[in-house]
Amino acid sequence: MKIKPIKNLIHNLDEWINYISQTNDLTNLVIQDISFIKQNINWDSYILDNTSFLGCKFKKDEAVNLIDQGAFVYPKFPKIPYNPYRGKLYTWQELMEGYNPDDDRSKDFEIYKHFVKHKYNLSLSEALSQRIHDLSIDDGLRRILKYDKNGMTKKKVIGFMGGHSIPRNSEFYNKVALAAKWATEKGYFVVSGGGPGVMEAANLGAYMAKYSDQDLMNAIIILADLDMEDHDGKEYLAKNYITNAQKILNFYPDGTENLAIPTWFYGHEPSNLFATYIAKYFSNSIREDMLLTISLFGLVYAPGSAGTTQEIFQEAAQNHYGTSGYYSPMIFLSKKRYVEDTAIYSVLHQLAKDQEYKKLLYLTDRAESIVDFIINNPPIPVLKKI
Repeated sequence: MKIKPIKNLIHNLDEWINYISQTNDLTNLVIQDISFIKQNINWDSYILDNTSFLGCKFKKDEAVNLIDQGAFVYPKFPKIPYNPYRGKLYTWQELMEGYNPDDDRSKDFEIYKHFVKHKYNLSLSEALSQRIHDLSIDDGLRRILKYDKNGMTKKKVIGFMGGHSIPRNSEFYNKVALAAKWATEKGYFVVSGGGPGVMEAANLGAYMAKYSDQDLMNAIIILADLDMEDHDGKEYLAKNYITNAQKILNFYPDGTENLAIPTWFYGHEPSNLFATYIAKYFSNSIREDMLLTISLFGLVYAPGSAGTTQEIFQEAAQNHYGTSGYYSPMIFLSKKRYVEDTAIYSVLHQLAKDQEYKKLLYLTDRAESIVDFIINNPPIPVLKKI
């Protein structure tokens, strides 16, 4: 049987009511995570052709009747701490529900423990639920970013990469936070990998876009006032790491929208609290690719280690082959790190010889220069070969 393309996707009851007020034709429709138990629906009055119900709840025998009419009904997965069919991205409030600095019982940690338990030996049920979950996260991202037919997003996304262990109120934490703030003020949409260090600095800076630069610096000082006892210098594990972030949210409640794309793959590293949207994945490979691919208006690389280096060359490959449909700026923050210590910038500059994206490579030590370069160097469409 030839499967027809999906025409639409319904995420909640309001969308459902609006849809059926206009038509009874549910052909190619996907209805996700809706409870129909309290709804009086005469399903016989609808056209069900390649109609899919993902994780929906029905009255007794309704699901069987829908299947008999030709619909696909995908059931709930039992005994898992996450919803594979979720209709939207996470928020930090959802992930941190149940958190206590003395006893972490957050939803985030609960999902992580479940993930670790099944990490190396996935059952078919667990594998399917994780894949469907990550597909739902993909859908949530598309709804926020709003792609056009050429693959350009309505939101002008720029990504920030760098070390997760860079301390709060350090040189590059502050530079990244300021650059992210200024970029957001200019209308760009900031995304990070969602963790601590440079990633938190980017989400914090974007969140603080409605406030003054001095407010941002004051917030960083509060964040950095950490209890370091018995934590071996790992600042992001300090007992009051999360509670200090909550203080900032209370002091500055009117934050600007921004995005984090973290993963459960690397261990229990709670998503930072300054991202208003959190697209958390089980699959790190999908997460990495998505993080880089959506950052069409530029990627900023602060100093980092192996993970950051991987992201640099992964993005270089996307630019080299034009796989995203656009060549995107790559900005390297720290001449010492990317020329003197590693020569990464020099290698990429040579790799890009005679390539269109060479003009989009930029090296700087100044946060101010980052935003100027992004403004003056928009993504370049890849010319399609006939």
